[in-house]
Amino acid sequence: MTKSSGRARIPELSAIPWAGPKAITQYARVGRDLCRDLNQEFELGADELYAVLVRSFKGHPLLSIVGAPDVRLRARRVVKRLKRAAELQKGAGVELVKFHAQFRKEFADVLPQANPEKRRTGFDWKDV
Repeated sequence: MTKSSGRARIPELSAIPWAGPKAITQYARVGRDLCRDLNQEFELGADELYAVLVRSFKGHPLLSIVGAPDVRLRARRVVKRLKRAAELQKGAGVELVKFHAQFRKEFADVLPQANPEKRRTGFDWKDV
C-alpha cells in the first residue's frame, strides 16, 4: 500500500493555482466548505456511533459482568473524541475565513482596484 500525499486526497483545494487574489478567495471558500462538511459528518457520525455501540451490547453476556451504564459511559468516551474532531473542523472553517480577511487587510493596498464597469448591478426587475 502506497501513501498518497495530502494534495492528491483533496483535489478541490490542490486544483486551485495560486494565481492571484481571486484564487485565495476561492481557496478560502472551498476550504471552509470542506471543513463545514467534515464538521457535519463527524457530528452525525458521533450520534450514530453512540447508538451502534450501545445497541451492539444489548443482550450481550458481558453486560451481566460490566453493566449497562458502563457500556454507555465507554461509548460516550469514544464518541467524545469524534465530537472534538467536529469542533476542530468548525474552528478550522472559522480560521479560513480569518485567513482570507487577514490577506485582504495585509495586501489591500497592493491589490488592483475593482473595475466599476465589471461590478454587478442591483437586481433588475425588468428582466422577465
